[in-house]
Amino acid sequence: MKYTPHTEQDRREMLAVIGVAHEDDLFHDVPAAHRFPDLQLPAGLSELESRRTFTQMAAKNATVNDHACFLGAGAYYHYTPAAVPHLLFRGEIYTAYTPYQPEVAQGSLQIIYEFQTMMAELAGMDVANASMYDGSTALAEAALMAVRVSRGKRTKLVVSTAIHPEYRAVLETYNRGVAIEEVYVPIDPATGTTDLSALAQAVDSNTACVLVQYPNFFGAIEDLAAIGEIAHQAGALLCVSADPVALALLKTPGAYGADIVTGEAQSLGMPLWLGGPYLGFFTTKDSLVRQMPGRICGRTVDTKGREGFVLTLQAREQHIRRDKATSNICTNQALVATAVTMYLTAVGKNGLKQVSNLCYHRSHYLANEIAKLPGYELLFNSPFFREFAIRTPDPVSVLNKRLWEEHGIIGGYDLSKDYPELGNAWLLTATEMNSREQIDQLVQALR
Repeated sequence: MKYTPHTEQDRREMLAVIGVAHEDDLFHDVPAAHRFPDLQLPAGLSELESRRTFTQMAAKNATVNDHACFLGAGAYYHYTPAAVPHLLFRGEIYTAYTPYQPEVAQGSLQIIYEFQTMMAELAGMDVANASMYDGSTALAEAALMAVRVSRGKRTKLVVSTAIHPEYRAVLETYNRGVAIEEVYVPIDPATGTTDLSALAQAVDSNTACVLVQYPNFFGAIEDLAAIGEIAHQAGALLCVSADPVALALLKTPGAYGADIVTGEAQSLGMPLWLGGPYLGFFTTKDSLVRQMPGRICGRTVDTKGREGFVLTLQAREQHIRRDKATSNICTNQALVATAVTMYLTAVGKNGLKQVSNLCYHRSHYLANEIAKLPGYELLFNSPFFREFAIRTPDPVSVLNKRLWEEHGIIGGYDLSKDYPELGNAWLLTATEMNSREQIDQLVQALR
């Protein structure tokens, strides 16, 4: 309270309005013994001392810049061109926020427009928005949108268990307390993809949408054509959470008739920071655009025929009545979207294809080499893109611990945490940042 701009007279007037005599009276519900604990804080530091202290703390972190990393599971280590951070942290971009006044925010609006265009092209869809927190919330918003499209007459979500476990947890959180049912479809134990026969049994006239991941959490490539046919025959939508790097190599979900395509764009130029910020993308068909959450930036002309950019659709609760809003996401990830736009511009269409091809070939080289080792085998027989599951002779937690302590290698994801029925199962990934030498080092360490 001592650091607010209120005068003493301001404070007295506010206290009088709420009926207390002194600021301390505001804390009377807190036991006296706990109101002002001795925090035993260290003495203050100068700027020089603070910089030195935090530099030493940061040096204790193990980073992917210093260690070979084969951990993916939704967040990936890719190369970021030097131009991206150089431009991103320019003042006019780094300090820009929500472009409420288009006449003074043309640059920000154009970047958002370009981002939308690129994501729509990648997904093979008609239109994209620019206001999703991350891949998990984007998928949850897609599910809510599917229910809205049915005008609330369909309240069942059929969800593949091959979707990222954390995405499924966010989906459940979104739907807690509302009349929406989630039905989970198991994976085919041979392929690691969604069991199509179980899916066909689960989808009915009450199904709003079928939710799948492409490639899925195990890296396996789902049969979107077959899944889409099952969904559409029942009048349900097909919602796909897609990997944007994979979309440069694989047939797009839009080409398979997907109705909503979302995903996580962290792999497009964003580093592996401690928990984010990440960026969700959201695309759909023109016919469904009125139910799309978030906002859309459009290109138009003014009264003199000059090209300009504006926010053409804003259906968030901060813009309209809450009961009419299509989303409760009330901020945006525009700075991260700007970084993604810069990355895609810098690498270009052919560059992104090259990144995708490198991921594909290096992950397959890694998988083939590990599968040659005694006691190790590929868990599934389906095609995969950048990630794959391996059955291991020892618990994955033991392998990861030894790899780190004895070789300084960051191992893969322990699937037994989320899929105990798979036993000793290890999810590994390789990107363009994993050299052949690093891959051979991992294989040799396992050998």
